[in-house]
Amino acid sequence: MVTDRQVGRLFRLMETEKTFGMAAAKAVMDEKTARKYLKAGQLASELAAEHNWRTRNDPFKEVWSEIEVHLEINSNFEAKTLFEDLQRRYPGQFGDGQIRTLQRRIKEWRAISGPAKEVFFGQTHTPGVLGASDFTHMDKLRVTIGGTAFDHLIYHFVLTYSNWEAGTICFSESFESLSQGLQNALWRLGGVPKRHLTDGLSTAVNKADHPEEFTRRYQGLLNHYGLAGCRTNPNSPHENGDIEQRHHRFKKAVEQALLPRASMDFQTREEYARFLEKLFDQLNSGRTRRLAEEQAVLRRLPGQRLDACKKQLVKVGPGSTISVGHNIYSVASRLIGQQVEARLYMDHLEIRHGGTCVEKLPRLRGEGKHAINYRHVIDSLVRKPGAFENYRYRDDLFPTTRFRVTYDNLEKSHAASVAAKQYLNILYLAARENEAGVDDVLRLMIEQGAEISDQEVERRFRTNQLPPAVTEVHVEELDLKRYDELLEEVASC
Repeated sequence: MVTDRQVGRLFRLMETEKTFGMAAAKAVMDEKTARKYLKAGQLASELAAEHNWRTRNDPFKEVWSEIEVHLEINSNFEAKTLFEDLQRRYPGQFGDGQIRTLQRRIKEWRAISGPAKEVFFGQTHTPGVLGASDFTHMDKLRVTIGGTAFDHLIYHFVLTYSNWEAGTICFSESFESLSQGLQNALWRLGGVPKRHLTDGLSTAVNKADHPEEFTRRYQGLLNHYGLAGCRTNPNSPHENGDIEQRHHRFKKAVEQALLPRASMDFQTREEYARFLEKLFDQLNSGRTRRLAEEQAVLRRLPGQRLDACKKQLVKVGPGSTISVGHNIYSVASRLIGQQVEARLYMDHLEIRHGGTCVEKLPRLRGEGKHAINYRHVIDSLVRKPGAFENYRYRDDLFPTTRFRVTYDNLEKSHAASVAAKQYLNILYLAARENEAGVDDVLRLMIEQGAEISDQEVERRFRTNQLPPAVTEVHVEELDLKRYDELLEEVASC
């Protein structure tokens, strides 16, 4: 097939070559063909006839009207679905290899007769105007902390003009996570843009029938920083496309940064946080010029941060427990009947009384859960051991598996009331002295198969009869030259 490039070369050669034959030969063209293009004075593409006829019979000609009816009712029908329907209704008429033909026909129909598609309008971003944020799940990266799966999210903030980004580890899409993540980003940035864009986060955006667009707490956060809040329309994630794209690229960068480590495991959460902070610095290092343009017009930060917590006044019940965020927590029994202030942060709960923090507890994730610290209730349980057997939170009173095994062994050899009393005496010893030390004593007694009793556990604990340290096995480094010497000896024999 002759190309436009060949014809163009032929035209140029006719001005330099002595004969017509030499010009045609150098253009790699037959003389008859060359004469045709010279006479026409047009390129090959200009002379080519438009191909608007079929080279083979259309196998769907007889059923196309049926297919078109389906497409007009619902244009989202996939070609595969319609093809399988044809094969069921017309057995043996359509082979599997013909699906590509149907796909091309439907593609042509959608381009000519199909419904209009949604148009996406590219936006012009201005320095210092818009920051967007959202939460993204990190589970697929399979990060572990100390060998245990670390299920978490990242609150992700991006300036849409420079693509400067920051993130905070969190565990739910709570307001506390949103507040702490946004404030971390703004203080790290050192300034405040004019607007903040989110999707329809329930922690920030009220339901459609609510007169106020944003929740009271989120609006208070925006007011503190002088931010104008804006949100995307429902079911329109593309409207927050900057942050969605950064989610993808950020997780890809995390994945690539983990490869040289040859491990997804981190010793502590703090080590993982430092790893992410270093990664954000690397990602932002190529955005310094545009970031400088943004920082020149950012507004100043307020004098101080807001507490990223939910404050709630609660009364300590007779069970020495409080209910916060639809979860149950135990507190010191001396607070029973007192009103305390619970401050629910992103990852922990603070209990305050009289302006003093009296407890700091890990925050439970989800709802309907409970966290009972045996130290809070052990004094009363020792005096009332009969309450132990049917205590609704009894499973929380086994700090380690060895304490659970100890109680099961006591139940096998004693009556329920005696077993409960002895176990609670052991638990009381752990609360008043040293839980780890008592746990070590129990480990030794279980390994030895010794009969466990509260008195024997206390005697061994008091006399420091602790299990020996784990024996360290040392294997000398193998000298591979010994194998060469052995082979030489065999050969000589």
